[in-house]
Amino acid sequence: MNREEAKKCAQELVAKMTLEEKASQLKYDAPSIPRLGIPAYNWWNEALHGVARAGQATVFPQAIGLGATFDEELLHEIGGVIAEEGRAKYNAYSKQGDRDIYKGLTFWAPNINIFRDPRWGRGHETYGEDPYLTGRMGVNFVKGLQGDGPVMKAAACAKHFAVHSGPEELRHGFNAVATPKDMEETYLPAFEALVKEGEVEAVMGAYNRTNDEPCCGSKTLIEDTLRKKWGFQGHFVSDCGAIADFHMNHGITASPGESAAMALNAGCDVNCGNTYLHILSAYQDGLVTEEAITSAAVRLFTTRYMLGLFEETEYDKIPYDRVECGEHLSLAEKAASESFVLLKNDGILPLQKDKIKTIGVIGPNADSRLSLIGNYHGTAAEYVTVLDGIREYVGEDVRIFYSVGAGLFKDRTEQLAYPGDRLSEAKIVAEHSDVVILCVGLDETLEGEEGDSNNSYASGDKISLKLPDSQLALMEAVAQTGKPVVLCLCAGSDIDLGYADRHFNAVVQLWYSGARGGRAAAKMLFGETSSFGKLPVTFYETLEELPEFTDYSMKGRTYRYMEGKAQYPFGYGLNYGKAVINKARLLDNRVVATVENQGKFDTQEVFQVYIKCEDSDLAPLNPQLCAFKRFFVKAGERVEVELTIPPRAFTVVDEAGNRFTPGGLYKLYAGFGQPDERTKELTKMEPVELEMHVDKEV
Repeated sequence: MNREEAKKCAQELVAKMTLEEKASQLKYDAPSIPRLGIPAYNWWNEALHGVARAGQATVFPQAIGLGATFDEELLHEIGGVIAEEGRAKYNAYSKQGDRDIYKGLTFWAPNINIFRDPRWGRGHETYGEDPYLTGRMGVNFVKGLQGDGPVMKAAACAKHFAVHSGPEELRHGFNAVATPKDMEETYLPAFEALVKEGEVEAVMGAYNRTNDEPCCGSKTLIEDTLRKKWGFQGHFVSDCGAIADFHMNHGITASPGESAAMALNAGCDVNCGNTYLHILSAYQDGLVTEEAITSAAVRLFTTRYMLGLFEETEYDKIPYDRVECGEHLSLAEKAASESFVLLKNDGILPLQKDKIKTIGVIGPNADSRLSLIGNYHGTAAEYVTVLDGIREYVGEDVRIFYSVGAGLFKDRTEQLAYPGDRLSEAKIVAEHSDVVILCVGLDETLEGEEGDSNNSYASGDKISLKLPDSQLALMEAVAQTGKPVVLCLCAGSDIDLGYADRHFNAVVQLWYSGARGGRAAAKMLFGETSSFGKLPVTFYETLEELPEFTDYSMKGRTYRYMEGKAQYPFGYGLNYGKAVINKARLLDNRVVATVENQGKFDTQEVFQVYIKCEDSDLAPLNPQLCAFKRFFVKAGERVEVELTIPPRAFTVVDEAGNRFTPGGLYKLYAGFGQPDERTKELTKMEPVELEMHVDKEV
């Protein structure tokens, strides 16, 4: 049913409830109301890159890897698969009477915060640093997840509204200060796109304050921006424990009752936490009205009706065997292949199996399940690490030697051994190998959310761009052997790869590639696939060039405002083919290019267009991404690629946060990466420069 029909049903149902019953439904773990035939419902479920935390499910590459695909259609398809598996699991659990956490159909994903600083531990949950890319990927994920039928397939949730990207250890009491310009230009666009275009059903507030207001109790954000300005019709949910932070950490309120009232009156409908247990006492104290409680309950039941939870629907017939089925696993492997970013290749890749007798696979992430799955993940029936994938691919034809080489961050792998106890073995393996695959990086125990696992750094954030000392020593030891080395980095963020770039033959960013990511990695290494992605974040040379982590100003941050030269730029990535633009032209607001693959390998590429308003000093410092498209081109063939430049690309934002079209001269750069000097240096290619004159907005 559509929203108006669902809302009418919700109003009729809520009208039959007592005040106490209405209030009880505003908690994330809403109890049953047997007299009205309402079963218990837990609003908390996760689906960042697959149905999470409730058993078996297809585990796709982590979100940052999905961002690296620059593939909108893929994100739409993945969203649909996640919803299908979520429905299959919900159907099976419901038959068992299991209404526990992580078993509902309201998924708290995607995370569309902007990865503005590489120190942020949760950055790998996002689609990267660019508002436009994040918006496009997020919209398609939401549309796929929610479906377009008469009944919503599952409900997505855009989080964390609106300014949140670390530090993790300060988030419960931190005030993120952002100018009106930065809000409109960087922090809000993806949320606006998901609300207006994606029609996302839910929005989650952040823990921190934004410009002095707690995000989950901000009338400015929830009422004025979301509901009035953007026309958001869905429900708003707090992050878990965020409302208790109002009085416990922010010091904005004096009691749980005041905090509950502040959140509810601002428009927060459901509380992840227990502070809404104080809603009735807040009502008795005159802090909230019954109308406010009723409105929140109606919004929540509107969502439940739209999901068809009070009637029989087509989705009730989705069988459990759709969970992690072969079709979904193939899609996950495709996503992994498209997520890999080839950062360096002196010609060693792809490896030629018939010319190799021995391969050395070395490193703490070579045979690590944790390096496949990131955080917020489900449970796979099978895991294929990089070591597993290579072994499976070469079979009995090639001898494989293996050494863990070093601990992920500890200085030894055996408690009673000396520091560096596996370095000599790593050297021996390398010396006995024709080529070395060196797998280093991080996992969710080192970068992630505060409180997750045993985050060894600053509550999940990074304190450096360098790998742990144990792995730096391993890299040096392997380099000393003089053997050919392909470095594979399993991590969800910018890592200093300067040493690897100088000493190794190839460098590939694998991210956290999903439960069977090792299979896709092996096919990539041996050239069966050439489906590489592009960096959705900047790899900086040092942290010193960045502002303080707590500074939310965009000056000096991300490719749009950085002043120095990146180690590896946003939008950069090589492949095994050689796509060249023969011709590019402007047709109205479209860029049409003829692309020829002059290489020897069929390949996928990502056509990118960047724009700069030349006549306004309000434009970002550097050209910004305004359109992109992944396409396939066979070796020796030509294809025509067409991109439409959206009207918003021609706007700028003034210091007061007003967006307008200044008109004048615009330069567009069409190619396979940014028009910056570092990208030109790495790719040895220049983008095609086009000019466009636009009338001023009247």
